[in-house]
Amino acid sequence: MSDMRAIEISEHGGPDVLREVRRPMPVAGHGRVIIRVAYAGVNRPDALQRAGAYNPPKGASDLPGLEASGEIASVGPGVTDWAVGDRVCALLPGGGYADYVMTPAAHCLPVPDGMGLREAACLPETYFTVWSNVFMRGGLQGGERFLVHGGSSGIGTTAIQLARRFGARVFATAGSDAKCAACTDLGAERAINYRDEDFVDILGAEGGANLILDMVGGSYIPRNIKALADDGRLVQIAFLEGPKVELNFAVMMMRRLTITGSTLRPQSDAAKAEIANQLRAQVWPLLSAGRIAPVMDQEFALADAAAAHTRMESSAHIGKIVLQVAGG
Repeated sequence: MSDMRAIEISEHGGPDVLREVRRPMPVAGHGRVIIRVAYAGVNRPDALQRAGAYNPPKGASDLPGLEASGEIASVGPGVTDWAVGDRVCALLPGGGYADYVMTPAAHCLPVPDGMGLREAACLPETYFTVWSNVFMRGGLQGGERFLVHGGSSGIGTTAIQLARRFGARVFATAGSDAKCAACTDLGAERAINYRDEDFVDILGAEGGANLILDMVGGSYIPRNIKALADDGRLVQIAFLEGPKVELNFAVMMMRRLTITGSTLRPQSDAAKAEIANQLRAQVWPLLSAGRIAPVMDQEFALADAAAAHTRMESSAHIGKIVLQVAGG
């Protein structure tokens, strides 16, 4: 086989610009593997790339798709940790919406014990993002008060479970009573329906949040600052409401606050490999033991990628959306 099915972004625009095409098969370079994709995760960066607001890093595939599960189909020179036939899930530089995808071998992780490939495809993007921002960058400790916005999203459902398992008191915001119920079912001590309640008041009554994970930005940024405890940390990972706001930085200085953030995709291969190593040691045993698990929303066929994007952008989903490519 010299070519494969893939979903490409034919032009920037809405979900209908996603097109099924034939593309050349990738070839494994040094330190890389080729994965025969069973399932591909669908994430908001895919939709941002489709809309023209998030360009792939230099050298990355122009195809959407930042995570996938499947079997190793071939290994490149220098790869010793994986063999053809190994079942893996992987963080991808792009290209997941296809029959085959290439990624650094160091960004692959084994499918957790007892987990199917469908669920495993939901792990890499969210777990890499949450672990690196909440624990590595944000320094969350047991007993601290942690607030995550968008608690019913893929990021939110992952953050709630991990923070709870590592001993934090977890608070989450969501946009409906059903979504709030999903957050508390996962371990949030308090789920805040942002349409009816003010998270600033609720966290303030608890002494403030020691750490906030936010992907909203915009008007949330000054409100997050108010909701933090002294010496609190705000970690920003997206700006659904926009990145620009007027802010009084004297408050940050007087209350010893930390404002930080990151994006995952542009980071170096070595940085992502270190995240993978930490996940394998500290989080994968929890997944294999069934103590945490991805929250699934809906599955679509690869050819129905446009419908999957429509579902995600409706914000009606709870948890992760996946594309079935080969099954498993």
